[in-house]
Amino acid sequence: MKLFKFLVLFITLQVSAQQGGMWIPSLLQGMNENEMQSLGSKLTAKDIYDVNNSSLKDAIGHFNGGCTTEVISPKGLILTNHHCGFGQIQSHSTLENDYLKNGFWAMSLDEELPNEGLYVEFIVRIEDVTKQVLEGVTSDMTDIAQQSKRGSNSTAIEKATKKEDWQDTKIKAFYKGNQYFLFVTERYEDIRLVGAPPTSIGKFGSDTDNWVWPRHTGDFSMFRIYADKNNRPAAYSKDNIPFKPKHFLPVSLDGISEDDFTMVFGFPGTTDEYLPAVAVAQTVEKINPKTIAIRGAALKVIDAYMKTDDQIRIQYASKQARIANAWKKWIGENLGIEKSGAIAIKRDQESEFTKQLKAKGLENKYGKILPELERLYNEIEAVNVKRRSFIEVFLRTNELTPILFNLSQLEGAAANSEETFEKQRDANVGRLKGIYKDYNATVDKEVFEAVMPLYTDQVDGSIYDKTAFTSLEGAMKILEGNSKEVIEKLNNDAAYQYLKPFIIEFYSFIEPQFQELNPQINSLEQQYMAALMEVLPERRYFPDANGTLRVTYGKVKGYKPRDAVYYEPITYLEGVMEKYVPGDYEFDVPEKLKKLYAEKDYGQYANASGQLPVNFIGTNHTTGGNSGSPAIDAHGNLVGLNFDRVWEGTMSDIYYDPEISRNIMVDLRYVLFIVDKYAGAKHLIDEMSLVHPKTKNKKSKSKKRG
Repeated sequence: MKLFKFLVLFITLQVSAQQGGMWIPSLLQGMNENEMQSLGSKLTAKDIYDVNNSSLKDAIGHFNGGCTTEVISPKGLILTNHHCGFGQIQSHSTLENDYLKNGFWAMSLDEELPNEGLYVEFIVRIEDVTKQVLEGVTSDMTDIAQQSKRGSNSTAIEKATKKEDWQDTKIKAFYKGNQYFLFVTERYEDIRLVGAPPTSIGKFGSDTDNWVWPRHTGDFSMFRIYADKNNRPAAYSKDNIPFKPKHFLPVSLDGISEDDFTMVFGFPGTTDEYLPAVAVAQTVEKINPKTIAIRGAALKVIDAYMKTDDQIRIQYASKQARIANAWKKWIGENLGIEKSGAIAIKRDQESEFTKQLKAKGLENKYGKILPELERLYNEIEAVNVKRRSFIEVFLRTNELTPILFNLSQLEGAAANSEETFEKQRDANVGRLKGIYKDYNATVDKEVFEAVMPLYTDQVDGSIYDKTAFTSLEGAMKILEGNSKEVIEKLNNDAAYQYLKPFIIEFYSFIEPQFQELNPQINSLEQQYMAALMEVLPERRYFPDANGTLRVTYGKVKGYKPRDAVYYEPITYLEGVMEKYVPGDYEFDVPEKLKKLYAEKDYGQYANASGQLPVNFIGTNHTTGGNSGSPAIDAHGNLVGLNFDRVWEGTMSDIYYDPEISRNIMVDLRYVLFIVDKYAGAKHLIDEMSLVHPKTKNKKSKSKKRG
C-alpha cells in the first residue's frame, strides 16, 4: 500500500481532446483544462473550482443525497429534475390538490412549501489526504486490519480538520481505495418547493420513453434554499430567509448547436469502469436477467392499477418510477455491452496487461491478480445471484416484506437490552408512518404473488389476510408493550412466521458467504487498479463515481444506434405533438401547451428558426446522481438540465463507448418557456440572469446579474 507516484502524471499529462471520465474538480489544471479548451471551452480550472474565490462549484449542490441541483438566482432558487423532486411533489399531493397531475407554482415566497427531511449540501473545499489515510497501512496486514487502520486514520483527520461549526467533513476513497480526498461541506435543511410542471410535461413519455432517444420530456422542478439571518444552515423556520449563494448560474438564451462544448457538473453515484471481464460477464449473463424479471413482474401489477385508479396513481407514483427506472436501465445496459463488445474488449485489455507484465518483469508482483479475480468471481456467482434476488424480492418490489425484514432487527435489539430495543422500535415507528401513508394492501398482495415465485416455490399469499401489518393501526398494536411482549406478538403474526425462515437463511448463509468473498475481491481490485496504472501508464484513468462532486465534459452530438439509423441531437416541441395521444397515461398533452404550440407563442425562448427546443444529447459521461446536474456552456452559463442517458449507452457505468454513450438534457429554453408562458410564473424568470453569450449585442429582458 503506497501513494501512487503515477497519479500526478495522469492529471497533468498533455493530451489531445478526449471525452469520457468523471473528474475531480480540484484537479482540473493540466490535462483536463487543456482537453476542455480543445473541445471549445473558454473556462479555466479556477473558473470551475476555486477555494478562495467564487466559482462554478459554489452553485452546485447535492440534492437529498441522490441527485444534483444548481442555484440559478441570487435568492437561492434552485433547479433539479422533476423525478428528483417527485417524492416531495407527491407528498404534497391529494385528490383535491393533485400537484402530480396539475403541477404546482408558488406565486410568492409565502406559497412555497416546506419539505421535512429534504436537504441540499454544498462542497466548501476538497483536500487530498491519501498520505495521511494510508499512514501505517502495509501489504502484510489482513484486509480487515487495513480497513480498520484506514478508518481510524480517517477519523483522526476529520477531527483535526479546520472548519466552521456549521460545516461537516467526509473522506471518500478513489481509484479503488488507492487515493483519498477530504470534503468539507455545508448542508442546508430548509428547502421549499417552488414549482413543478404537471407529469404530462415533467414525465412526458413515462416508461415508454425512459432511457430512450429521441426524447421530449420537461424533466424539471424548482425549489428554494432558505437560511438563517446570517445566511447559515438552519432547520425550517418561518423566520428563515432566502439563501444568498456565493455563485449562481446565468442562463443562456442562445442555447446550443451540434458540436457545442458542454460540461456537466454534479454528484454521480456509482460506476465500475475497471471491473475485470469475468465480473462484467456475470452482471450481464446472471444478475441482470434475474433482477429484470423480478422488477418486470412487479411493474406489470403496479402499472395496471395506476392506470385505473387515481388514488393508487398518487400513492404509487414514486415507487413505480423507482422500480421502473432501474428495470429499464439494466435492459439497456445489457444491450449496450453486447453492441459495444465490452466483454471482449476487456479481455483484450487484460491480455495486453498480462503481456506487459512479462515484458516489464512484473509477473511476480502482479501476475496472480487476474487469475485470482477469475476464481473468486466464479466462486461468488451463485451466492451473489441469490443475494441480489433476495434484495429485489424482499426489499425492493413490495412493501410488506421489507417492513417485516426491518422489524426482525427488534429480536436482536431485545436480546441486547431494553434501552436498545426502545431505540430500535422508535426508529421503526417513524419509518412505518412514512410507508403506510401510501400503502395499498390489495396492490401489495398482488405484487408479492407476482415476484415471490421468482425466488421460491413456497409462496403463500394468504398471509395478507391473516397479518396485522396491512395497516398502520395493526402494526402499532404489535409494537405496543415491553420487548418481551412485542417479540411474542411479532412471532405470532402469520406474515412474520412466513418470512422469518427466509430472513434466517439470508443472515445465516447468504450474507456471510458473500461477505467472506467480497472483501477479497475488493482488495484484489484495488491492487489491479494500482497495477494497471503502473504497467500501462499511457492509458487515461479517471476515478469511478462515488457520490462526490465531479466534472464531465463533451459535446452536443448525435449518434448512430444501429445500421442505417442516425439520431439528430436536438428535439423540438413539434415532436411532443407528434407523440401526443389524447387521454393516454404517458403521452397526453395539457390543453394550454397545445394552445401555445398552435399559436407558436414561444416568446423569447424560440431558436433562430422559430422552433422551441425541448431536449438535446451530448457525449458527457454521466450516471445516476447526475440527475438534475447543470449542462454548462463554454462560457459558464446554464444551457441544459441533465436527466437521463440513451438506452444503448446505459452500459457506460461499466464501459464508456464514445460512439454510443450519450446523456440526455432538457434545454433550458424549454424550462423557461414552461415557467413563463405555460405557468405564468414570470416572477421566477425575473429572478434569473438571462444572457446571450453567442450574440452579445442582444439584450435580455431579464434582470442583470447582481
